Amino acid sequence: MAVEIRLSRTNRIYRPSEHLQGQIIVNSRSSISHYGISLLLNGSVNLQVRGGSAGVIESVYGVIKPISIVNRSIEVRPSGKLPSGTTEIPFSVILRQPDENLGKFYETFHGTDINIQYLVTVGISRGYLHKSLSATIEFIVESDTADFLERPLSSEMVIFYITQDTQRHPLLPELKSGGFRVTGKMATLCSLSDPITGELTVEASAVPISSIDIHLCRVESVILGERIITETSVIQTTQMEMSVATLLCPFMLYYPVF
Repeated sequence: MAVEIRLSRTNRIYRPSEHLQGQIIVNSRSSISHYGISLLLNGSVNLQVRGGSAGVIESVYGVIKPISIVNRSIEVRPSGKLPSGTTEIPFSVILRQPDENLGKFYETFHGTDINIQYLVTVGISRGYLHKSLSATIEFIVESDTADFLERPLSSEMVIFYITQDTQRHPLLPELKSGGFRVTGKMATLCSLSDPITGELTVEASAVPISSIDIHLCRVESVILGERIITETSVIQTTQMEMSVATLLCPFMLYYPVF
């Protein structure tokens, strides 16, 4: 005997104004009686404990309580009987009630220290003499594009530069005396579905450059009283090989899918 949830979309992505749709599939060799079939929608913001050494945000794990986004139970079927074989029970649940604040439905996020997760759980109650059946699946929440006044996109490029004077870590003596200069530009506002584009120009370097690493970092912050605790982690690294003739290096980074 087994139960599973199969959502209507293979990518499991839904928006707060949409219905969460799918099927509850029950496989049983014989007919079974039950005391009701229900769905539980649960969404919350949590701090999560990592393995290894504790980070700055993780140190306040026991102080900050989880934030509930949605916690709602819906009856799919009253008590009755399910036949033997495979039974498919369709369901359709509106995620955001008309009186709920849209801003409350944060987008799904799986970070290093912060986790925003939405789960749907089916429960089949079978009374005290039989073990209840349940299954859980995660679905992804993305913001409604119609709720943005305008798309947060800009064609403007931000110019930056890197020299021996901008570095805080120890440098080789040759770099300290001879110096180096790398300039570049990149877009700082872009959609999560689009790549981050830009370019680097090596204008001068006292030592040969074999490769350049570009890191895409995630910044997570927690407000605790009057303090803002921030931690940065690298989520993607792109390496560009260099040659004597290479001076201009265009780059393109894609956001990883969580």
